[in-house]
Amino acid sequence: MDPRLLWQCFEPYHAVTYFTPESIAETDALGCKGRWMGYFGMRAAPLGAAPAWLVTSAFYNFHPSRVERAVPEAWEVATPEEYLAARLRGVDGALRRLLGPAVASPEVVEAADLARTAASWAPTAGRPLGAANAVLPLPGEPHLALWQAVTTLRESRGDGHVAALVTAGLDPVETLVAFGADTGLTPDYLRAARQVPEDEWTAAEDRLRERDVLAAPGTLTAEGRELRDSVEALTDEAAAAPWQALGDDATARFAELMAPLSLAIARGNEAMRVNPMAIHPEEALARLAGEDR
Repeated sequence: MDPRLLWQCFEPYHAVTYFTPESIAETDALGCKGRWMGYFGMRAAPLGAAPAWLVTSAFYNFHPSRVERAVPEAWEVATPEEYLAARLRGVDGALRRLLGPAVASPEVVEAADLARTAASWAPTAGRPLGAANAVLPLPGEPHLALWQAVTTLRESRGDGHVAALVTAGLDPVETLVAFGADTGLTPDYLRAARQVPEDEWTAAEDRLRERDVLAAPGTLTAEGRELRDSVEALTDEAAAAPWQALGDDATARFAELMAPLSLAIARGNEAMRVNPMAIHPEEALARLAGEDR
């Protein structure tokens, strides 16, 4: 099965830690100053009390100034262990609300077992966020064990995506420029989301035009389209190992189990639906869940 489709199957389940009021409430209770401090604290916590330069490197497309507004102050507000506990509490509350009785269903137990097995084969060499999540203990409750396992798979995939971007010669700002041209997200939105100064954005556009990647602001050339496609293909290839090890039948079963869960989350999570950077694979999930059959 296509690794990208599998990622779409579990990404909404993972993303409740960023796009739900329950998670925001947990980091607010820790004393975080704004949503971004909570985001960086929860996502970077598996790395320990990492300095801003390390978080910037691992997360790749956030401008250093965005990270430095939250780190290292985040570690003065709470310890990494406290952020890890807070993110599980937020995930627990969000999943119980969004999934209702299904959160304790046999399907979640089975999906957790399959995800645990797949995550044990997730590549970690050269993948700091994947490796840091892989060594965390799995929670005892199946819906939380499922979340932790798919988070390991997600971060391992993300690290592989960074490697693909480096291979393609796309620096963090160039990555955002090309992504915006590909997806239709506006420069104003992306610059604000990642706190990129306008002059750095313009310089990145100029570099991409010189490489014949960008035809005009917001428009990829044929070569730019080929470059973007190659990055995604390399990302998929680098993420395939867990599913190859799991086997075709078990992988198909995992997708069958995850699709209705993630579809319910995507449809019920207003914060995810209104965020342009969130993944919205509803058509694919609905098909996998059998709604279009």
